[in-house]
Amino acid sequence: MKRLLITGVTGFVGKALCKLAVHHGFVVNGAQRTRSEVSSCIEPFVVGEINSETGWGNALLDVNVVVHLAARVHVMHDTEADPLAAYRAVNVDGTLNLARQAAAAGVKRFVFLSSVKVHGESTLLRQAFVEADALAPQDAYGWSKYEAEQGLSQLSADTGMEIVIVRPPLVYGPGVRANFASLMRAVQRGMPLPLGAVHNQRSLVALDNLVDFIGICITHPKAANQTFLVSDGQDLSTTELVRCMAKAAGVPTRLLPVPEWVLHAGALVLGKGDAVQRLCGNLQVDITKARSLLSWAPPVSVEEGLRRAMAV
Repeated sequence: MKRLLITGVTGFVGKALCKLAVHHGFVVNGAQRTRSEVSSCIEPFVVGEINSETGWGNALLDVNVVVHLAARVHVMHDTEADPLAAYRAVNVDGTLNLARQAAAAGVKRFVFLSSVKVHGESTLLRQAFVEADALAPQDAYGWSKYEAEQGLSQLSADTGMEIVIVRPPLVYGPGVRANFASLMRAVQRGMPLPLGAVHNQRSLVALDNLVDFIGICITHPKAANQTFLVSDGQDLSTTELVRCMAKAAGVPTRLLPVPEWVLHAGALVLGKGDAVQRLCGNLQVDITKARSLLSWAPPVSVEEGLRRAMAV
């Protein structure tokens, strides 16, 4: 029997991955924090908060592969007195505690959802990140993912459990939240947006593409002890993204060609510099390794991914 443990099974990525895994014949142990969370997995396990003290015993019984999605996610306006400590408690200590217990339980492979943010916040135009690039996280979330990766690599060396690290950029799809959801709503409502002259390039990954890739990493023998960047394989400027959103939603595109320097100047005055940097900056990833080593290609185009996201 093929049995997986998926953490974060009630989350944005977890729900989609659980559905795919069941479709492909896996029995899924789904870890969730409370009983009130609804999961479609076969075997739900309530584990409470994820930290260095979490007990995983029953959830790991007969499990071949762990897919660790649960995390303290990137928080835009963090109110924690020590954000790095808060991220480390979940994303580092919680991850390594689970991995140690998984190795002791005989789990063969541990797939860890990291983030492109371990590389940094931006790239030069058309100079995409590759897996071998130096890591330079810029915020507490990125540092916590970086430290978890380092700890997992050492644990693999000590125990022999296979580690697979997946570093996605922004993930979008049905149920996406935060800034991407706000931008989609603005487009759907036909709001004029001052984003008609943004000539950047950004990599994104559709939920269905990310889940498909994780599925490959669960079973592919060549994924063992490898790190992968993943994306849709088609980078977009913010202007192109808005146009694609409008087309997917069947609404007119309402873009004002405001020069980027004006956007940046206005953002500085309003204290929104980070938000404009995310809209106007470059952040590209190269998925050549995933394509060549695993023979993987994104099954869903950007246009189709956006159509699915906008249809909700």
